[in-house]
Amino acid sequence: MMINFRFDLHILGKLLLVETVAFAACAVMAVCYGESDAFAFACSALITAVASLLLRRIRVRDGVLTKKDGYLIVTSTWVVFTLFGCLPFVLGGTIPDVCKAIFETMSGFSTTGATVLSDVESVPHATLFWRCLTQWLGGLGIIVLLIAILPGLGIEGRDLYVAEVPGPVHAKFRGTFASTARRTWILYIGMTVVLAGLLLLGDMEGFDAVCHSLTTLATGGFSTKNASLGYWDSPFIHYVVALFMFLSGCNYSLLYYSLIGKTGKIMRDEEFRFYLSVVLVCSVAVAAGLYLSGYAGVERCVRDALFHVVSIITTAGYATTDYLQWGLMQQSVLFILLFVGACAGSTTGGLKCVRLLLLFRNTGNEMKRIIHPNGVINVKYNGRSVHPDVMAGIMCFFVLYILIFGIASLVMSVFTQDFETACSMVITSMSNVGCGFGEGGALGDFSYMNGFCCLFLSALMLIGRLEILTVLVLFTRSFWRN
Repeated sequence: MMINFRFDLHILGKLLLVETVAFAACAVMAVCYGESDAFAFACSALITAVASLLLRRIRVRDGVLTKKDGYLIVTSTWVVFTLFGCLPFVLGGTIPDVCKAIFETMSGFSTTGATVLSDVESVPHATLFWRCLTQWLGGLGIIVLLIAILPGLGIEGRDLYVAEVPGPVHAKFRGTFASTARRTWILYIGMTVVLAGLLLLGDMEGFDAVCHSLTTLATGGFSTKNASLGYWDSPFIHYVVALFMFLSGCNYSLLYYSLIGKTGKIMRDEEFRFYLSVVLVCSVAVAAGLYLSGYAGVERCVRDALFHVVSIITTAGYATTDYLQWGLMQQSVLFILLFVGACAGSTTGGLKCVRLLLLFRNTGNEMKRIIHPNGVINVKYNGRSVHPDVMAGIMCFFVLYILIFGIASLVMSVFTQDFETACSMVITSMSNVGCGFGEGGALGDFSYMNGFCCLFLSALMLIGRLEILTVLVLFTRSFWRN
């Protein structure tokens, strides 16, 4: 099975048109605000447009994609988009260090939300908007957007869709993968507009409302304020953002069916019930701990507990207060949630609830097999037996996830003051959360990191966003053999 390099580069050229248009929009915004970054965005748009034109001029003999092409296009797209995406930061002088600019851009596209900017409020409006837009584009996936607007990719874009969309199973609407991508993006855009309107009702200014609606639906966490959402001491804003973070952590196909009246699908889904149960149990535990410690009144304890539990399990990474000042029990709950993630088919990172649910069930089945060695005991999900190949893939993913976390934590421990910070920086990058513990806490930043750490953590963000195997398969000898 040969790799169609010409067709892959041609598709990459088409994808760069999306980034070109985004740069041009930011350039117009910079002109409207009369700020200095207009030239940086204009230059970035020109450079990206030229690159797109050159790639699209490559003659394609055979326009058919294979599985190998799918994995290669997806990974290379995220790398190329990041390299071009960091141009406004470097050319505009916002982040002159190239390694840190790459970190900021990858943090955006991967919806991680970690930042090297220590004073976000001093950054020009267009650059702030670009940061938020990278998260919004990366939330559902750049490739999924291309499939939605340009379905003629061969095999209905199936291999591209499967390679980019997170989760061990891929829910699909009736019809083609192109129609699935379109409906998902329509829902995504609609929810973004609704949230922006609600935030405006909560007395948030227009620019801030738009930026936070983009990053909330992407579960990214970039904010226009240094204090994140803690800048607005508004229960309405906090609860609304928490609700939309929770919704963004759900499987988008189930959300779609719920909106058209088929609510039974989402309520019968075992992953959703597991996800909801984890959120409720952890929120109650953290709220109770806060109240018993004399943190605040009941409403504030419930609000802050619910907000941060949802923020971390959905890998959004927003904060309304510094949870590093909370008790050890509350911090321990939040640290565990850094690994979990929400539902497959959402905009979130992490292990995903469906994987953990199936791993728990498989563990229970192994205990049953000890008692009944001759019995046929299958893992079931939503009333159906899970194929052994799916379970093998889940266990492989889990082992790789923990292995990479351990090795990467040892590497980062060389560059940090304590092992807690090293572990936190690694898992917050792999799970695409953005906020963690130690020096990279709730309201902290990563501006102190050197170039190696920036690139190393950027690689972890990419691996986490594309769920490890999509990236690692490119480093195997068999991938490049015909």
